[in-house]
Amino acid sequence: MPAVNFYIRWPDGVEQQCYSPSTVIFSAFSPGDEMPLSEFMHKAEEALTQASERVKASYGYYCSSAADQLGQLKIKAQSYNDQNATVAILAMSEISR
Repeated sequence: MPAVNFYIRWPDGVEQQCYSPSTVIFSAFSPGDEMPLSEFMHKAEEALTQASERVKASYGYYCSSAADQLGQLKIKAQSYNDQNATVAILAMSEISR
């Protein structure tokens, strides 16, 4: 199952490499997307949960890396209080395993 690294820029300009164990993340984001933080978090949670479900369907267990990534995103997102905060999707690349 191909995985994906996706690169984001938080509202404060910090860039982060993120991981999805499935290409389902491509249905949520595209390079160049910029969206409100709340929308980003909703889409990230939905896509990473689906990615973990795909891993379970293929291997019989949920993907802890997807859960860890989502947890990291939630912690970082909580640090922003600005209602106009946006997140940018900088790039996405498929990883062969």
